[in-house]
Amino acid sequence: MATTTIDTTAKDTTAPARGPIALPQGAARALIVGGSVLTIASTFLAWTWTSAFPGDLTVYGYPAGLQMLTIVAAAVSLLFGLNLWNVRGLGWVNPARATAPVFLGALSAFAVVWFTMIAIAVDLGGLANLEPGGYVAAVASLLPVIGALALPHPGDSWKAYFKKPDGIPAPAGTLAPWAQRLIITVVTAIGLVAFTYGLGVDDEESETFIGFLLLVVLTCWALFSAGLIERFSHLNALHRGFATSMIFIAAAIFPFTQSDDATANLGVSILIFGTVALGLNIVVGLTGLLDLGYVAFLGVGAYAAALVSGSEFSRFSGVQFPFWAAALTGMAASLVFGVLIGAPTLRLRGDYLAIVTLGFGEIFRIAINNLDGTSGPDITNGPDGIAQIPDLEIFGFNFGAAHQVAGFTLGRFANYFFLMLLITALVVLVFTRAANSRIGRSWIAIREDETAATAMGINGFRVKLIAFALGASLAGLAGTVSAHVTYSVVPNPYMFAGAAPPNSAFLLAAVVLGGMGTVSGPILGATLLYLLPEKLGFLKEYELFAFGVALVLLMRFRPEGVIANRRRQLEFHETGQLDVPEQGLTENTVGVTKSGA
Repeated sequence: MATTTIDTTAKDTTAPARGPIALPQGAARALIVGGSVLTIASTFLAWTWTSAFPGDLTVYGYPAGLQMLTIVAAAVSLLFGLNLWNVRGLGWVNPARATAPVFLGALSAFAVVWFTMIAIAVDLGGLANLEPGGYVAAVASLLPVIGALALPHPGDSWKAYFKKPDGIPAPAGTLAPWAQRLIITVVTAIGLVAFTYGLGVDDEESETFIGFLLLVVLTCWALFSAGLIERFSHLNALHRGFATSMIFIAAAIFPFTQSDDATANLGVSILIFGTVALGLNIVVGLTGLLDLGYVAFLGVGAYAAALVSGSEFSRFSGVQFPFWAAALTGMAASLVFGVLIGAPTLRLRGDYLAIVTLGFGEIFRIAINNLDGTSGPDITNGPDGIAQIPDLEIFGFNFGAAHQVAGFTLGRFANYFFLMLLITALVVLVFTRAANSRIGRSWIAIREDETAATAMGINGFRVKLIAFALGASLAGLAGTVSAHVTYSVVPNPYMFAGAAPPNSAFLLAAVVLGGMGTVSGPILGATLLYLLPEKLGFLKEYELFAFGVALVLLMRFRPEGVIANRRRQLEFHETGQLDVPEQGLTENTVGVTKSGA
């Protein structure tokens, strides 16, 4: 009788799989380090013969433009490569010795270099416009990618090169409180430098800005896959007050780094729309109400402030309120409109509420278009709007004049930037205090399950009306400053969707993209959505298309937003998937303790 032998040996699924390129591990690590060093060296050579390409890449020994970005990307790749050689002091870079951050770090330098080569060939008319230094850079940047693909990786699919490994070990010992705060300070300073560089790229140098985006996205992805961003987030949580203060200090330093006041204008616009998005985040992110006409509240605040600004085109041209009174007027007008719209409609849910708010937004725009003295009462001057709104003057400080501060000249937009920074800080304080209060917990309960919340004794209608009114008043506050910054208010921007912000689609996309229910998410979303079309001129004609593509990709790969709220992150991802560990974050994850904070 034949005997059947059953092999009960368990297959080891945790053993690292070989990479798609067969190379000895020593050779792979040498390619990563050597290729990164050679890539840095190649930036000191000329990449093209003509200065017609943005950044002037023709000078030997003086990297510029995309070459500077290549140095940063190659330096990151070099750090991950040296970590593989057990260089002392670099264990924190990639403690799990994962393949993903090494590959992504190498890919960032490769993407910047090869994009530059392709852009030179396309813009200047062929590969003949490349100098030998360009070919050296192309080959050198390819070597670390080859080396990374030869490294062993967990799993048996290409996804291992993009995922953060499970169980990243914590560094030995704990960090002193001063060291934790020093890390936060250094990272904030790096963020300020990166933001200032990106904002300072000339609008005509779209190639440089695309290279900057490639560097930022892939480098941040590499840091995330190494677990460094998660550790830094936990440090921020332990020192929340200090981290918030550092962010606002960095923002206050920003105008002093700019020689062109037009760049400060971009900063003002970003703060205005970020503040409005934070107000919408109360309605959408915390309470779960889909508001498609929210930009109307920004318009109500702007028009209310314009009417009492002293403009000769105002219906009340003889009336000029001080700023604090104009701000209160704009907030009160938006609050009243929020209550009037919310009271009869907030008993609706879901799509029905969204349709009603969309209708309100369109009614507002059509109404102010018709209040021109012909189709209706003469209040808003119709399509012409209210022009020549004077600059603010607070305690004798004229926001329209340039001022000397510590040897730096601060122009008109820099003055308004500081004003909006104070208002943004106020709105952030209101948002955080409200979200952590009893009413904030009621908003979250309504968002999760309104029926269950009502059964537990929460007055759903009252809670939603408070959220609607508070969000509207914050938008009105931002609108009062917006009216003075732009010198005029007209009806056209206050629509559901348009070619340029502000519009309701833009604000909603900023909240969803940045991360619903978070403080920094909507501000980041507004920054990205406002800055990208400004710097990438070819996107202005396809802005709505780009919004749609970005949201589709976001819903597929990160539905909780770029900056995820922990609760929503656990809703969208299963345990152990991507960036959600099986157990919650602990102090040991980043090697710190609350007692040391």
